[in-house]
Amino acid sequence: MRIEKLRQVSIKADDLDKTSDFYEHILGARRVARYDPPGLLFFDLDGTRLLFEQNGTPTTLYFWVDDIDAACEELTSKGVALESPPHMIFKDDAGTFGPAGEGEWMAFFKDPSGNMMAFASRKPC
Repeated sequence: MRIEKLRQVSIKADDLDKTSDFYEHILGARRVARYDPPGLLFFDLDGTRLLFEQNGTPTTLYFWVDDIDAACEELTSKGVALESPPHMIFKDDAGTFGPAGEGEWMAFFKDPSGNMMAFASRKPC
């Protein structure tokens, strides 16, 4: 296993309307989706997603891996405990974030400083 690409960064947003306006109209980022509820706003920066969460937590880094199950097995074999094992968090029927009908899978763990990290991958449903 070797991480090579940052998949997503999760950032707390107090006001999704102001956040959307700032990133889309002032910085020129490409808005991908907004979901209300639960209060999620996505932008794409050349394949790296910015996820703004209303009432979210501090920043989380999401690393793309081709095989999430193998990556998690390797991680745990090196003594890293998973906060949450691989699970599908979103079935992308519309193809918003990749091929339509695939599932977005994630697994969460912490670095030595307690920062939340995640592996992200996609699988056919």
